[in-house]
Amino acid sequence: MTEQRTSADGGMETSYGFREVRQGEKQALVNDVFHKVAKRYDIMNDVMSAGLHRAWKDAMIASLNPRKDPSYKVLDVAGGTGDIAFRIVEASGRLAHATVLDINGSMLSVGADRAARKGLSANLDFVEANAEELPFEANSFDAYTIAFGIRNVPRIDVALSEAYRVLKRGGRLLVLEFSEVEMPLLDRFYDAWSFKAIPQFGKMITGDAEPYQYLVESIRKFPGQEDFAAMIRKAGFSRVTYTNYTGGIAALHSGWKL
Repeated sequence: MTEQRTSADGGMETSYGFREVRQGEKQALVNDVFHKVAKRYDIMNDVMSAGLHRAWKDAMIASLNPRKDPSYKVLDVAGGTGDIAFRIVEASGRLAHATVLDINGSMLSVGADRAARKGLSANLDFVEANAEELPFEANSFDAYTIAFGIRNVPRIDVALSEAYRVLKRGGRLLVLEFSEVEMPLLDRFYDAWSFKAIPQFGKMITGDAEPYQYLVESIRKFPGQEDFAAMIRKAGFSRVTYTNYTGGIAALHSGWKL
């Protein structure tokens, strides 16, 4: 489980994969990972999920059910390449507006280029900023989405509090994240796939196994479904639920600002 600890000299530490690092160091390390994989991010997700991330993301958008309304505004955090934001805009009949926020400029550059090619630029903004300190006024968005990004945030509790702050009353939080496998045998297969196959595929695709090794380890350090649901409740959200996908390989968490 991702958590913060006090080191022997009194500094705060957190996990970077299976390593313990200073809390202030994690973001730079994570940024380096995503600078390396930005141009192959979709391929990376295909490798990490055996292609299932596409179905999981479609299910996330179906659950959100964005309004077909020009006033409907969504903040998609850690969504630099635009995968979730594009789906939201399309599901709204190209009426909704999505703000894509990411701390990594390389990811945002890929997303902006993709948006232009899809003819969606008018429906999207791309903002380089930190999930722990959102540059928006309170009560600004109808929905906050984040897919496969929350586990990379150094202080998850702070990011959830910021999500609550910027949502309007009646606004919804949706978090899609790799989670704890809850099916016997599948968990063993998934462990073998994760630690033996994924870093090797990553090395074949990008020439560097290290980013993939971190990403696999970060999944194992992330809170399980019940623990993460408790964190969402602690941030102030109501009607908190989660839905497991593919035996718990991923889970979609939902909460409302009421």
